[in-house]
Amino acid sequence: MGKSHVTFKINGADIEALVEPRTLLIHFLREQQNLTGPHIGCDTTHCGACTVDLNGRSVKSCTVFAVQADGAEIVTIEGIAAPDGTLHALQEGFRELHGLQCGFCTPGMITRAWRLLQENPDPTEDEIRYGIAGNLCRCTGYQNIVSAIQYAAAKLAGRTFKEAAE
Repeated sequence: MGKSHVTFKINGADIEALVEPRTLLIHFLREQQNLTGPHIGCDTTHCGACTVDLNGRSVKSCTVFAVQADGAEIVTIEGIAAPDGTLHALQEGFRELHGLQCGFCTPGMITRAWRLLQENPDPTEDEIRYGIAGNLCRCTGYQNIVSAIQYAAAKLAGRTFKEAAE
């Protein structure tokens, strides 16, 4: 089977490549582009560890063929921090509020939350929980993740984050 010529804008960089038609986007990103932030979790779209932003929508890259994304603009976790390495408010929130836990789901969570905050810059806790419902954390729970997203929303809006009293 011949390879297909594809072009992308990935994390702001123009990319041209040859891919086999059966190559999944997650494998293309990890193996051909060395973008190992998106993880391969379940291969069934359940866990969301492979979540990337594709043309302004969160997608699970384990069920998208790279050729289907030809011409797309893709943002991975590697593209969320500033070019000088300054952490995005979401990354900072996950670090400060212990949303990282084991860290396996974190890139997908942050990438999904990044899109969520662009769609809704001031989400309620319920909206955050609904917004990340397609991303699974297998460690302990979601409270720290939700708090990290609330932290980022507040910081991006120029407010001070206050955790809810327990």
